[in-house]
Amino acid sequence: MSELIAKSALELAAGLTSGEFSSVEVTRAHLDRIRDTEEDFGSFITVTDDLALATAKDVDDRRSRGEDLHALAGVPVALKDLVVTEGVRTTAASKILENWVPPYESTVHLKVRAAGLPVLGKTNLDEFAMGSTTEHSAFGTTRNPWNLEHVPGGSSGGAAAALAGFQAPLSVGTDTGGSVRQPAAFTGTVGVKPTYGSISRYGIIAMASSLDQVGPMGRSVADAAALHMLLAGHDPLDSTSLPDPVDDFVALAQNGTLKGKKLGVIKQLIGDGYDAGVRDAFTAALDVAAAAGAEIIEVDVPSISYALDAYYLIMPSEVSSNLARYDGMRYGLRVEPTEGPVTAETVMAATRAAGFGAEVKRRIILGTYALSAGYYDAYYGSAQKIRTLVQRDFAKAFESVDVLVSPTAPTTALKFGAESASDPMALYLGDVATLPANLAGIPGLSLPAGLADGLPVGFQVLAPAREDRRMYAVAGPLEAALEAAGSRVLDTLAEGLTK
Repeated sequence: MSELIAKSALELAAGLTSGEFSSVEVTRAHLDRIRDTEEDFGSFITVTDDLALATAKDVDDRRSRGEDLHALAGVPVALKDLVVTEGVRTTAASKILENWVPPYESTVHLKVRAAGLPVLGKTNLDEFAMGSTTEHSAFGTTRNPWNLEHVPGGSSGGAAAALAGFQAPLSVGTDTGGSVRQPAAFTGTVGVKPTYGSISRYGIIAMASSLDQVGPMGRSVADAAALHMLLAGHDPLDSTSLPDPVDDFVALAQNGTLKGKKLGVIKQLIGDGYDAGVRDAFTAALDVAAAAGAEIIEVDVPSISYALDAYYLIMPSEVSSNLARYDGMRYGLRVEPTEGPVTAETVMAATRAAGFGAEVKRRIILGTYALSAGYYDAYYGSAQKIRTLVQRDFAKAFESVDVLVSPTAPTTALKFGAESASDPMALYLGDVATLPANLAGIPGLSLPAGLADGLPVGFQVLAPAREDRRMYAVAGPLEAALEAAGSRVLDTLAEGLTK
């Protein structure tokens, strides 16, 4: 592999600033890597070569003129194909938006463009972010660079695979119930779900609006922190956007210490249903944290036992509402019935039948049922009450610890064709450790904790709402302590990919 694509985002940023190499060189190296490996990985739906190189050249020209540039200017990035990009096809990995070219920009893409990050392309995902394997895409399956016979997770599987496959140094994903953190765990990368409302959702194709959050992804905690700082901030175009100032997450990640930190192990997220290898890697990481001065405390968050049930009522209910706009009338796919009258109703039925995949249809049906007359209070209303309990239990738990921790996922990356990878209920159960953070609106981060049977294991760090700084202040020094103890997960991958 090229030395350039093996560097971290912050290493690339430093080299660009010093003039060691140019953004065109860095961008071209990553585009070459995509060309050479995309047939194996399937990370991207659309690759934007010309746009990326044009941005890179502009950054190089501005740097040569001595202009002040963003710290990440010239460092390439990949965007999940839920991020609306004006003039560039945006599909949500669905046939219903197969040829849609947006006439407007998302705030995320505007910030990326303004900072001068070349966008390499739009990454693959489970259709409308509904799935945990990135198999539910109308544009093909993404494979895990660690082992092509295993899934990369989902729904941000393309974004995670692009990082793990050294196709991009940074990625932007979205996390509704773990869709950034779980693929990060499966691919040995770092994925962050910030506090709900801290990054604008304007121009992000909605799945479940009260749960969705844009998430920065990188190959180190500091890289993800740097991208988080770029994307965060108040946006008047997003009614849920928080007005909070943006902390220096990179400094917290690089300069923090575990000494005196209290890490609360959620007892409900380490018992039955977790693979032995996952438990062993997580326990070993806790031992490393304790040796570095952290205090490990078991914490009870009782309502987490009901969080999965509540999530899988709230999420499909919001899916049912959000996806009602895809009706074949205004934009996107339009299919007219081959038999019978052509009416608004028959066009809508034909369009949605042809445009949506099986998992999307399953969730729309479930959500429509939960919202229907006679069932709203029994299902959706009750689920919202459970959501309140989860928020209260998290708030109480944080009174005695700095952060809460757990394995990110109960298993390592599933194998294609395995029964658990094709059973919707089994896949839903795989979200048990990640989705409570979305219900509560709190920040969460997954970092590599080691390997089990040759595949990465994720370590999840959760912090109170609007206290993302706590998450980085623990995750950064924990990453350093794990590396000092010999757990260099991505080095193992890089060695394997160069053989």
